[in-house]
Amino acid sequence: MLVRAGAAAVTTTLPGMRRLWPGRGSGAAACFPLGRGLLDVRGAETAVFLQGLLTNDVTQLVAEDGPPAAAALPRALYAHALNVQGRCLYDLILYRLHESPEEEPHILLECDSGVLDAIQKHLKLYKIRRKVNITPCLDLSLWAVIPGEQAGDIASSLAKCADQAPILSPDPRTEVMGWRVITKKGVNLSEIIPGSHVGNIQDYHRHRYKQGIPEGVKDLPPGVALPLESNLAYMNGISFTKGCYIGQELTARTHHVGVIRKRLLPVQFPAPLPTDSIPEGADIVTESGKSAGKFRFGGGELGIALLRLANVNEALYLNIGGDKVKLTASIPKWWPKAASK
Repeated sequence: MLVRAGAAAVTTTLPGMRRLWPGRGSGAAACFPLGRGLLDVRGAETAVFLQGLLTNDVTQLVAEDGPPAAAALPRALYAHALNVQGRCLYDLILYRLHESPEEEPHILLECDSGVLDAIQKHLKLYKIRRKVNITPCLDLSLWAVIPGEQAGDIASSLAKCADQAPILSPDPRTEVMGWRVITKKGVNLSEIIPGSHVGNIQDYHRHRYKQGIPEGVKDLPPGVALPLESNLAYMNGISFTKGCYIGQELTARTHHVGVIRKRLLPVQFPAPLPTDSIPEGADIVTESGKSAGKFRFGGGELGIALLRLANVNEALYLNIGGDKVKLTASIPKWWPKAASK
């Protein structure tokens, strides 16, 4: 059974939100069809199975005491699947699709659509004899909703049409990313939310790059990205108190040492760059030519890069075939106050 959209205790105006989509009503909500992949994972041992593979505590999504307890549980959870060396393989958002212990545990996994088959194979590799079924979910669509400063009551609008938009959740990574909504295939979300419109997907990516939010294999190269350097802890994507999971050892050791010298940061160029002309992992250097980090991906004049925190306030340059293009890095405002150390 699909979860009805919950309208309780969620704000629709996000602090510091700015319009990214010109030509529409001032401050209206923008709905972005994401085209991300969805995997259906269900069965009696779903939570136990995923608990041993992902960085976050999946038991947070499991109701133990009936509907009242389920109402207090999060609808969504952010996590990474790591390899045995502790490097990121896949970034995921999990959605709870059951409401009580009487229902069979049922979770949707959101992922980069380009690695949907790879994730399915990865999960089945560790399934062994667990009572879990894993299948692509082809009858649902995923949307991001970024409320403007004058957006209406999105939760109430969706609650009235829960048969078309059965899952509604604040983005579990950070409030500046708005909402995640899953609808039936073919539903136009802008027709459900009064005053909203379907936004250009490039505006969605511009927004998350401006906020320094990685998403997908371009920003988090499989087998390369480290979870804590990728700000997983800042985005509520890791539990340091749960039991063992694949890749935990290096991650836990780095956390307890307490020193993370590089992090993913938003970067901006003076003018738009043709992203396809930038080599993967292009070097970023200081004015003196010292290595400061690597460029990951971007769009237009915005992007995301793995940078040494010690170099953030220096003049930085992207090295493209010997040509140096100046860029500016910044610390996102949504980070914890003491996060720049």
